[in-house]
Amino acid sequence: MSTTTTPLLMYVGTYTAIGQPGRGRAEGLYVYSVDPQSGALTPLHTVAGVANPSFLAFHPNGRFVYTVNEALETDGQPGGGVSAFARDPETGDLTFLNREPSHGTDPCFLTVDPTGRCVLVANYSSGSVAVLPLGEDGRLKPASYVDQHEGSSINPRRQQGAHAHAIPIDPSGQFALCPDLGMDQVFVYQLDAAAGRLQHNDPVGAKLTPGAGPRHLDFHPSKPLAYVINELGSTVTTFAWDAAAGTLRELQTISTLPEGFAEETTCADIHVDPTGRFVYGSNRGHDSIAAFAIDEATGTLTPLGHTPTGGRTPRNFAIDPSGQFLFAANQNTDTIVTFRLDPTTGRLTPTGQVTPVPSPVCLKFAPLGGL
Repeated sequence: MSTTTTPLLMYVGTYTAIGQPGRGRAEGLYVYSVDPQSGALTPLHTVAGVANPSFLAFHPNGRFVYTVNEALETDGQPGGGVSAFARDPETGDLTFLNREPSHGTDPCFLTVDPTGRCVLVANYSSGSVAVLPLGEDGRLKPASYVDQHEGSSINPRRQQGAHAHAIPIDPSGQFALCPDLGMDQVFVYQLDAAAGRLQHNDPVGAKLTPGAGPRHLDFHPSKPLAYVINELGSTVTTFAWDAAAGTLRELQTISTLPEGFAEETTCADIHVDPTGRFVYGSNRGHDSIAAFAIDEATGTLTPLGHTPTGGRTPRNFAIDPSGQFLFAANQNTDTIVTFRLDPTTGRLTPTGQVTPVPSPVCLKFAPLGGL
């Protein structure tokens, strides 16, 4: 795979020492340049004063950035928030625009629909999802839709209620999928971006093994497949995705851990590499990236092994657009570690690049000049 020559920036969402509650050591959002040859990160900007911006997403035009404010209270009101920023295309710096309530507690994931009309947000602790329309100026408008999940599952500590953990949009832009950790279910919604509305699909989604705790989901770049990482079960479930009907059909569930590992650990993030040949998932506790090869015919996974992340609690990670590098955010040791990704074997090799970043959580890329 050829190397990229486009100047690339990495935006890092964090847990901060500010906010209610402050959960980390960071000041806010961080912006780095990415060296296309070595994967080294160089700090450019710190956007201070943003409370717990633990997940972020870009507007399709590249001019605006949105973050959650993962908290039980925001701006003196119960619940979390969503913040909007204008992005300077020449420098990558961010300027705060406005903030709106997320209509739930501890928002942990958000995405912008492909038309740039609205933001979708998942509220973890309250188990709700919301849609916030966007103005032409990138500012957030008050929520136009809120859906409260109701249910539980078998884990008495983690699944006593609904816990919406993500809400990505499928490649067609017609559906939004929400893994709910507390209910062991992936909800499927029909998305009407123009109206700022979601509607439960029929059927409403897919159930997973009791106690699995689905957390994040990624789609294959060219095949009708979706991969769900299950936080509590430390597994990945492969689904066939019907983009016409909005339905999921389970094909396989496979462990993210080496055989015999019995210590406490949970999964966090999942990504398919740009070639569509490999799937990667993060283990927190085992502190590794699990790699899998995708079967060309069936889409099912074969384990390739585990790579230590060089730190503790790799919450999220990211593969750069060229597929050359994987960056692991070690939340509890305050580092982002760079690995070179072999496009033939899927193997990860440490580059030696270790960047100190306080309480890193979410990593997103954008080229200078736009998306």
